[in-house]
Amino acid sequence: MVLVLKNEQIEGLVPMAEEIEVIEQAFRELGEGAAMNSPRARLRVPWKEEGGQYYFNNIMGLVPGMKSMALRIDSSFSKEVQVAGAKRRIYPGDYIGLVFLFDMDTCELLAIMDDHVISTMRVGATSGVATKYLARKDVGVMGLLGSGEQARTQLTAALAVRPLKKIKVYSPTRENRESFARQMSTQYAVEIVPVASAEEAIRGSDIVTAATNTVEPVVVGRWLEEGAHVNSIVGGDGYLPRRELDDEAIKRAGLIVVGYKAQIFLDRQAEFAERIERGMVKPDDLHELGELLTGRCRGRKSKKEITLFKNNTGMGIQFAATARKIYEKARQKGIGTELPLELFMTRRGGKAYSP
Repeated sequence: MVLVLKNEQIEGLVPMAEEIEVIEQAFRELGEGAAMNSPRARLRVPWKEEGGQYYFNNIMGLVPGMKSMALRIDSSFSKEVQVAGAKRRIYPGDYIGLVFLFDMDTCELLAIMDDHVISTMRVGATSGVATKYLARKDVGVMGLLGSGEQARTQLTAALAVRPLKKIKVYSPTRENRESFARQMSTQYAVEIVPVASAEEAIRGSDIVTAATNTVEPVVVGRWLEEGAHVNSIVGGDGYLPRRELDDEAIKRAGLIVVGYKAQIFLDRQAEFAERIERGMVKPDDLHELGELLTGRCRGRKSKKEITLFKNNTGMGIQFAATARKIYEKARQKGIGTELPLELFMTRRGGKAYSP
């Protein structure tokens, strides 16, 4: 039987600490050359209105240690808007977002899942893995830019790997950052305070995490403290050149780690492509998270070094690892709707010859 899971059934099914474990395994296998990740493919076309787009997203990857292969697809509409004087890309209206999970032993389709909760989980957990290996052990304060769902999982992941004492949160809308601080304070025994600017959030912080939908840089390098670790998740490309980091933030980073280096060049990702062309940063200065986990690139070299992790793309291995864990949990708890496997499976024999 094929298990169908909706977002509300997936929410809270896998604790962040367990999600970080499977994401770490996936990136470690990628660094060892066992896991496989296909570059993300996106189709965009102007649609409906000025600044509007039809958008299709396709991500796939496999993690042999979990016998897991996943395909994530999205069909949606997006548009550009102004919020507090800054450009933002939003995705209004209904959409299709699905993850298909396959078993590598049997080739069977195990599950079809909504992708929204899975996506925020895997982004947060990936930053969690990077923070675990790059942030100083003695960190106490985190500056968080953003107050949406991505910010929630970024905060949850950071708390899973470091004993933070205070979180300063900033987003452009006062009501949003204040509501975020109130809600998250009820979940965690840590001081969470809204602040009035990105500068206030960043200055004095040991970890700085940007989880925004900005188009223009919000992390200013001169605000960063010595020894800070920075996480950034905006994945702008040549079609939509979104950046969270200014030039100085890139220059001050002694170690830069990304999720998947090839995607930078395939998409002409805004955070690095033009800066590489200007000679501000060289391709060899960029290292992958899988290389960090397998010792193929160094970690933090001193307490004063600024480290940077750019969670630069959706990766199929993230969905393969996360979906497998969710599937196992859902089966244990008897959650979800079942569909007959025969609706999807092609049996050999007769005229069946593909693939």
